[in-house]
Amino acid sequence: MKKVVANADEAVRDIPDGATIMLGGFGLCGIPENLIRALVRKGVKNLFTISNNVGVDGHGMGLLLEAGQIRRHIGSYVGENKLLERMLLEKTIDLTLVPQGTFSERIRAGGAGITAFFTPAGVGTVVAEGKEVREFDGRAYVMERGLTADFALIKAWKGDSVGNLVYRKTARNFNPMMATAAKITIAEVEHLVPVGEIEPDAVHTPGVYVKRIFQGEVYEKLIERRTVRKTVASD
Repeated sequence: MKKVVANADEAVRDIPDGATIMLGGFGLCGIPENLIRALVRKGVKNLFTISNNVGVDGHGMGLLLEAGQIRRHIGSYVGENKLLERMLLEKTIDLTLVPQGTFSERIRAGGAGITAFFTPAGVGTVVAEGKEVREFDGRAYVMERGLTADFALIKAWKGDSVGNLVYRKTARNFNPMMATAAKITIAEVEHLVPVGEIEPDAVHTPGVYVKRIFQGEVYEKLIERRTVRKTVASD
């Protein structure tokens, strides 16, 4: 099975309106920048997105928001996105916030075929509203459902032509688990290498999970909020 495609536009060719899509990355680190831009060019609408946050104004998933392509979103962080805040206040987007650990576990569970699980996170808060709560060993737990998607758009540092992937540092947040939780996983990589160049012990996501892979062209790698130490005047 040939997995390598020419570019991001070919990779997203069959994503339809109304699709459920997981998008990897943490903040602006490890996000599938090329695939997001391809979705904007394709113009698909009414997307249900699952991602840690929704990018920032003018970058990452913020581009999808600006184009009016997201109908519903599940994530764990609103981030620095002023447009998302305005859309939420105007009720033009359906947003569900989930505790970050629970969010991560819901994706992992979905990829492992686990329909639901119980966690103490969120008990007694709005997070537990409308959900089943049980007591185990004298402690209350809320039931959470596993998350799956039609497509997972992920980004890795290096990948080979059969889809084996290696991530770097913070980019390992969410990308590996999302790769397991979708019907079709599409990976963009900074370096596309021949089979055999990646040591088996170095593989983070086995190629069995990846249906399409390509080498990305443009990576801006912006910092969501740059924080620097104040300069201290020397004597």
